[in-house]
Amino acid sequence: MNSFERFCFNLLGSYVKLQRDRYAELRNMLLSARMKTPFEAYLSTALITSIIVGVLGGLCIGLLTYLLNIPEMITYRGAHPDFFLALSEYRLLIGTIISVILGLLILGGITYAVFLVYPGIKAGERRRNIDATLPYAINYITAMSTAGITPAEIFRLLGESPIYGESAVEARYIAREIDIFGKDLIDALRIVSTITPSLRMKEFLQGAMASISSGANLTEYFRTKASQYSIENRQQQKVFLETLGLIAESYVTALVAGTLFLIILQSIMSMLSGESNPIFLYVVIYGIIPLGSVMFVILISSMTPEV
Repeated sequence: MNSFERFCFNLLGSYVKLQRDRYAELRNMLLSARMKTPFEAYLSTALITSIIVGVLGGLCIGLLTYLLNIPEMITYRGAHPDFFLALSEYRLLIGTIISVILGLLILGGITYAVFLVYPGIKAGERRRNIDATLPYAINYITAMSTAGITPAEIFRLLGESPIYGESAVEARYIAREIDIFGKDLIDALRIVSTITPSLRMKEFLQGAMASISSGANLTEYFRTKASQYSIENRQQQKVFLETLGLIAESYVTALVAGTLFLIILQSIMSMLSGESNPIFLYVVIYGIIPLGSVMFVILISSMTPEV
């Protein structure tokens, strides 16, 4: 923990400890994401940071509202109660107070929501990395098992190989449970299998536990899973390439041909009508095209498997 997290924990730690049951999913996500900040410190930091961001943001919005005199720019011409007329003299003060409250609630709420969602995003990134590197890690495990190395030592050596990404991180946690906490191999596999965000890794570790418990040929199990995951990886890559081709066709149709058609159509309509300020063209050029391109980039980035 850094000094700010420690300060937040000292301030709200006793309160947050009472909320553990309410935030069971957050605790699981923190473990799956392998974030080193304890749950109590993380949630305390989220609460304090949300309050700070909300207060500062609300004050800034209120100051802008007051300096720009935004309430005076708002005119309501419909029917309204008589007491609104009496309050109209204080519209600047009331509008400033309302903007401060809304800024505090909205900015603070967004900040708190980001803290709650971030561990899940981090866990999802780890899951994709584990799924991508697991077949190669199992091939490495199979080679060492064939050489007669003990299972505990296999996972220890795998954890020391950074080329296997997050799969190596999971192996390091297995070795930590054995070397530091004195667990046997089956208990270490069980603990890590309950925390890992990857269903593939979970299935692999549970199968290894069953093989060790039943006395089956562990090397043959490793060899079978390596072949299975390699086939699944090729199938997933094929599906991804097909989906990528579909997205590319959609991009060309919607954001290249479609927007070009709209621009030409609006230009002709503007010339015929003599309009000198074609707002729709500005919306298409500076709004739809950039935002649509960003949307496609985010979509492809979220779908792309880790390499």
